[in-house]
Amino acid sequence: MRDLSEMKMFGRNTLMAGLICLASMTAWAAPSPDALVRTVMDEVLEIVRSDEAIQSGDASRAAGLVDEKVLPHFDFRVMTSLAVGRDWRQATPAQRDRLVEAFRTLLVRTYSNALTQYRDQHIDFKPLRAKPNDTDVTVRTEVRQPGAKPIEIDYALEKQGDHWKVYDVVVAGVSLVTNYRSSFGSEIRSSGIDGLIKALEAKNAGLAGNAK
Repeated sequence: MRDLSEMKMFGRNTLMAGLICLASMTAWAAPSPDALVRTVMDEVLEIVRSDEAIQSGDASRAAGLVDEKVLPHFDFRVMTSLAVGRDWRQATPAQRDRLVEAFRTLLVRTYSNALTQYRDQHIDFKPLRAKPNDTDVTVRTEVRQPGAKPIEIDYALEKQGDHWKVYDVVVAGVSLVTNYRSSFGSEIRSSGIDGLIKALEAKNAGLAGNAK
């Protein structure tokens, strides 16, 4: 199976910047999620800058920050179903639950390392193209890094009640869920749904061991 954490279009610095953006999505309310991201951005960046443990590469501490600030604003069930694709319909409820949990854990462990790489990235927000009654919006940003070309990162969000949930992240035109769909589909074809679950859990165990 292709390495599930291999995402060439999603460099560490880019992922880190994206996580910081997403960590700012606290208590979002329609209709202007981008305005709220702007409001809390400085506070989140200050936390990262002042945390010596994260700055020194403490992935476990970074994972705690990701789990507390970022994950509540993701709909991992929707993300997992999109990443699994049509095979999602064949999965039992128990298999779906295990897939969601394994995919969630994979993203946390993969991106926590990226958060420790924060240095001097700057994030610009583009105008929000949405109507007041829209329930599906895209928040568009551009990450500027010293000595590198700007990278566009878009967040696809769906309104659920009074809150917005992220269900995809698109980096330089490449969708996160689509990027994983290829490797997930390959594993399912060769080993079935249970094979994908085992592969994800094995990958997570390996990442956990490396973090110790």
